[in-house]
Amino acid sequence: MKIGQVKVTRWQAGSRPAEHPDDLAVEEPLEIRVDSRPISVTMRTPGHDDELAAGFLLTEGLVRRRADIAKIQRYPRNEQGNVVNVFLSPDVAVDFARLTRHVFASSSCGLCGKATIDAVHQHFKPIKTKMRVTGALLASLPELLRREQPMFTQTGGLHAAAIFDARGRLVVLREDVGRHNAVDKVLGRALLDDSLPLNRHILLVSGRASFEIQQKALAARVPIVAAVSAPSSLAVEFARASGQTLVGFLRGERMNVYSRPERIKF
Repeated sequence: MKIGQVKVTRWQAGSRPAEHPDDLAVEEPLEIRVDSRPISVTMRTPGHDDELAAGFLLTEGLVRRRADIAKIQRYPRNEQGNVVNVFLSPDVAVDFARLTRHVFASSSCGLCGKATIDAVHQHFKPIKTKMRVTGALLASLPELLRREQPMFTQTGGLHAAAIFDARGRLVVLREDVGRHNAVDKVLGRALLDDSLPLNRHILLVSGRASFEIQQKALAARVPIVAAVSAPSSLAVEFARASGQTLVGFLRGERMNVYSRPERIKF
């Protein structure tokens, strides 16, 4: 993963301003292509781009299992490495009209509430699972997440997403300037490892829980989503309609459970 470095003028009360080097999280565009057809451009932190592309296609409903992807490769004529080409298996029917990011990612899209949720449920059905975890286990996860964020420690400018199993063991963690990209990367890793569905796993994000993060978790069949910060109102509405347990403000020994609290034993 790339790190940028610039010179900054640093000031602190009681001292003179001085020039120091400062590490920055790198942000560059990534163009995702399917069978050489451009479908999306996202601003991301370079690294694990194959996972990001796979996770994006999973959460957009274009693929559902590892066998749907024949190969992923860099576009040979792009020297910067900012184009990735996903080739699907011949038996996968590509319905580009199913792409939803351009519809759902914007608050000005004209859809909201039940209409939005119903549209997503046409692709990804609500979750049913018998998974249960303890409140103590959930409370332990943010510290585990924080320990495994080396790039955040260095730059202070990255989001993180992690998948944990039902025993609280870390499966995969990724960092990115975009919180949605970090989620796509961990879900894409699970897809490429042929580990789906994640119906006995927990998704933890370092920031807030948005509608889009809930949608992505549903695509991978993740029943419990936890966030260190707050959820949005539509994220809560979506989680309740989708059978997802949504936990917010997971900090120290406290949390707010916004939906399906019966999956947590206190």
